[in-house]
Order: sequence, then structure tokens, then C-alpha cells
Amino acid sequence: MVSLGTLFAFAIVSLGMVCSPGPNMIYLISRTLTQGRIAGIISLLGVMLGFLIYIMTTMLGLTALFTAVPVVFETVKFAGAIYLLWLAWNAIKPGSASILEPRKLAIDPPKKLFLMGFMTNLLNPKIAVLYVSLLPQFEDPARGSLLLQSATLGFTQITVSFIVNLLIVCTASKISVWFGTRPTWLRVQRWLMASVLTGLAVRLAFEHEK
Repeated sequence: MVSLGTLFAFAIVSLGMVCSPGPNMIYLISRTLTQGRIAGIISLLGVMLGFLIYIMTTMLGLTALFTAVPVVFETVKFAGAIYLLWLAWNAIKPGSASILEPRKLAIDPPKKLFLMGFMTNLLNPKIAVLYVSLLPQFEDPARGSLLLQSATLGFTQITVSFIVNLLIVCTASKISVWFGTRPTWLRVQRWLMASVLTGLAVRLAFEHEK
């Protein structure tokens, strides 16, 4: 079983992940501003399903695959580091726009809102890389079933992500207005995001498999 200290540490890391701006955040903000909070919540449920798929995949297959074939882990790890660096560059390159600047979207029915939220999360390579590299760092074979530990950690991450993203949906208009009237903070946000992603990429590239 996962210790309370480990669970707390993982919850803090999960909080940092969900607070770091990314495709999920901008989609939820844009969708909420376009169609309202109910549409944002439906989209959020789709995002949560994407997290659940990643957790189940990690629990049932990826960890075992990486243990049996270390070269696959190394390949995914370095591909993830390159992807994070690419995200960092896109955040600060000339002419780039903050992902906190909302985009106008077409009006969609609930079914499509759910599906788009799901696909936005499922097709985000950063989420996949973070799951397969992050969860193993908090697992300890000496504390029992790794499957149960993965489930505990995974659902902790889902809980943290759901709470934060729900707050984002409920305050989307205020977030947009606040940043929209403070261009300096938009620039700070882009550079902060780039710094976080670069640091994460460096750590990912040089960490060792457990």
C-alpha cells in the first residue's frame, strides 16, 4: 500500500501538473467561454475519461513492457523530453500566443463536447510521457502490489485534476479577463511555462529507470 507521505507528495506533483497550462486547460477555458459552464463540465468529463484510459494502460501494460524491454522506456523517455522542449519553444517563440488566450470554437452538442474533451487529453503526448515516467517514481515493490499502488496513485491524480479543472471551468471568464487586461502577465506566463517544461524535459532525459 502507498504510504501517506508518498501519496501526499504525489498529490503535490499532480497539482503542479494540472496547474501547468496545456491543451486541456485551453480547451476547457475556450469551450466554457463559447458555450457556458455546462459545456465546460461535459468537456471536463471527457478529459477525465482520457486520464482513466492512461491510468488503466499504465497499470496493465506499459510498466511491464518497460521493465521487460528497457530500450522502449528509453525511447519513450527521450521522445518525451524532445516533445516537452518543443512545447517550451512554442510558448516563447516570436509571435506565439498564450494558451490562456481563449479561441472561438463552434457550438457543439453534448456528445461531441464529451468526445472532444476525451480526444484532447488522449492525444496529448505529454500526458502519456508523464504517466509512464512519473508513476513508477512513487511505487515501491516492498510495499505490496504494484497494480494496487498504481491504482491508488492514478485515482489520486484523477481527483486532483478533476477538482482543479472544475475550478478552471467555473472561473474561466474571470481568468480570461484577468489575463486579457494584463499583457505583461501573459508574457510572464509564457516564459514560466517554458521554464517548467524545459526543467521537466531535462529531468526526464537524465533520470534513470528504477
